Amino acid sequence: MMRLGLAILFTFVPAVAFAHAGHDHGVGYPWTWDWWITGPLLLTVLLYAGGVLRLWCRAGSGRGVGCGRAAMFLTGWLALAAALVTPLHTLGERLFTAHMIEHEVLMVVAAPLLAPSRPVGAMLWGLPQGWRRALGAAAGSRPWRPFWRAITDPLVATVLHGVAIWAWHVPALFAAALADDSMHALQHASFLFTALLFWWSLLCRRGSRGVAVGHLFVTALHTGLLGALLVFSTRLWFPGQAGEAARWGLTALEDQQLAGLVMWIPACLAYPAAGLALAGLWIAGAGRRTREGRHAVGAR
Repeated sequence: MMRLGLAILFTFVPAVAFAHAGHDHGVGYPWTWDWWITGPLLLTVLLYAGGVLRLWCRAGSGRGVGCGRAAMFLTGWLALAAALVTPLHTLGERLFTAHMIEHEVLMVVAAPLLAPSRPVGAMLWGLPQGWRRALGAAAGSRPWRPFWRAITDPLVATVLHGVAIWAWHVPALFAAALADDSMHALQHASFLFTALLFWWSLLCRRGSRGVAVGHLFVTALHTGLLGALLVFSTRLWFPGQAGEAARWGLTALEDQQLAGLVMWIPACLAYPAAGLALAGLWIAGAGRRTREGRHAVGAR
């Protein structure tokens, strides 16, 4: 276990630090510069930065997009880059535990930071004026608005996110993602997109915080169940993912069990933690409304 932890740490160091005169010691892994990963990452951060600067130049620093929201976006974007560009991504194609860490960073670190940062408005300000107006008009159009309300309904978003998580752990689909880059991209995109919808619906959409707490705990339960199934399974679900487990002193089954443990315990803690925070805000808001109601009655 300690050896694997050191291995995960070493993946964040460029491969050249562990190779001498062309010899690969099996520890370093290259960074990922595929255009379909780096292109969207660079485009989003450039649009966001350009939009924020334009807004702040016009309205004043911190206006339009608050410093807190900008910091959340930057932190979430860095988490995306850490998952998709650093050697963790390359190792994730060879070691299931690293693959699981990569997915959980997308869903329970990057997504809950990016969703409440509300980056789309700032990105629109990063576009030329004509494009900005056209996209703004399209976003306010009749076909789009009901569709957006539907997919950001907490129940719908929770179901979509749950389906994405369970479907991609069906062995045939997981094997297809390992074998084909386009399927791998679709896997990551579906995890991230449904996670963004899920966290947006609970953190940004107006509604009962009690409902949001319920959806968070349901998600913790079903993802924890999937993690537990991986931990206690005596059968290898994803043989194609076990190519380099032995390099880290693990059998393929131990790698699968450790990946399940990552999903079951540390990753699942994010959902009840967020639920408890929302429950605290819900209780505080209810108490405040009760006091305001008493003051209103007393003033009569």
